[in-house]
Amino acid sequence: MEQADKRHGNQDIVVERVQTGMRMEKRMVKVLKGLAEYLDMSLGDLMEGIVLHAFAGEAPFGPQTQAQIQRLKEVYGMEYGADASHHLREE
Repeated sequence: MEQADKRHGNQDIVVERVQTGMRMEKRMVKVLKGLAEYLDMSLGDLMEGIVLHAFAGEAPFGPQTQAQIQRLKEVYGMEYGADASHHLREE
């Protein structure tokens, strides 16, 4: 997200957005909201950027943003990483 899309440059792409009803882990949502605020963007725009980068097999964040993510994870007690992706469960 820290670099422009190579295929579309600065061209706008007209899209239709829809509301989702997805559920996510509470601390993760707090980190995402904090990151969106830090980057001065909406949570939806942040999530779209993360997904587009993931679909392209690219990392969405550079070192400075990664450092901010680590700080936010500490603040909100998100003590897990990608290795937990298939191990999150509700009580």
